[in-house]
Amino acid sequence: MGKTSYTRLKGSKHLRQRLLLATLSVTPVIIEDIRRDDTWPGLRAHEISLLRLIEKISDDCSVEINETGTKLKYKPGVLIGGKHLVHDCGVSRSIGYFLEPLIVLGLFGKKPLTIRLKGITNDSKDPSVDTFRTTTLHMLKHFGVPLDELELKIESRGSPPLGGGEVILGVPIIHNSLSAATWVDEGMVKSIRGVTFTTRVSPQFENRMIYAARGIFNRFIPDVHIFTDHKSGPVAGRSPGYGISLVAETTTGCLISADISVCGAQEIDTHDIEGSEEKPEMLPPETLGIRAASMLLEEIEQGGVVDSTHQGLLFLLCALCPQDVSKVRVGKLTPYAIETLRHIRDFLGVKFVITPDPTTNTVILKCVGCGLKNLSRKIS
Repeated sequence: MGKTSYTRLKGSKHLRQRLLLATLSVTPVIIEDIRRDDTWPGLRAHEISLLRLIEKISDDCSVEINETGTKLKYKPGVLIGGKHLVHDCGVSRSIGYFLEPLIVLGLFGKKPLTIRLKGITNDSKDPSVDTFRTTTLHMLKHFGVPLDELELKIESRGSPPLGGGEVILGVPIIHNSLSAATWVDEGMVKSIRGVTFTTRVSPQFENRMIYAARGIFNRFIPDVHIFTDHKSGPVAGRSPGYGISLVAETTTGCLISADISVCGAQEIDTHDIEGSEEKPEMLPPETLGIRAASMLLEEIEQGGVVDSTHQGLLFLLCALCPQDVSKVRVGKLTPYAIETLRHIRDFLGVKFVITPDPTTNTVILKCVGCGLKNLSRKIS
């Protein structure tokens, strides 16, 4: 065996992206100077948890962390997948932080993945589990992944700071590779759907959020349905919280989402938030409904076939496609999406052609995929 060659990287930014792309491209990495000058240097609890999760679904993967946590040596293994897996995501970041890399890695496993994730289901940092269920999983159908085998079941809710939520994720394997996508027509909004949730607070909060959100939407569109999901007892988690997740469906089948939630206590560890901004704590339900509706309208106004939080995942799926041209339209590129494009170039060698469309203020991106095949799967 020859000596393993490691790619050297620095800093803590976009660690999740780096680990995901290193795993997919089977690139061993050494990441140094992880928050070296911070008061609390080194890896955060959620980053270590993500590494443990990747270990859980891989075989022969190697993780070495130095004593201070400021240096990480990671050698990817073979993605296995598997059933009846369980992972506690902790309470420093929500389950949404773990779902995006887990869904992509699950597609390239040896066996279909079924895993129970425990922790926070809705918070103000990451997309909620509702957004993943209604929007993210549906994106995959444009790349040839069968929707009927994708599953995200919310068993119980968990709000910060104590969590207590549980979801079950099911991801099928792709038998060869993804399909290249031409996805540029966003269409017109035809309906709005949504779900509110409350845990350990009055169920009346849900009606107040719905009434406020509908007050804005009814000026524009008649087809608005927002459902309620009040949890009590053991399935309500350990902390009070409430929130709303909204999805606009267009005439061409695009899904644009926005969600917002608040919890009963200040959230911990607000450092290093990827692709999202801090939202204020403890808003009245009416304000929350209005703010969520406004956020969704802003996302619709931006244009594009996905909302701003899904841009990075969209580009990654395009880059993983066969050596054929994928073409997609998005609104204004977010900093997270731009960083994703850089990492895709570095790890997969895929470069995007970016063409602004001044008539709609959108951007069209084209690339030739890297042709990643699922080599882990069983050959029958």
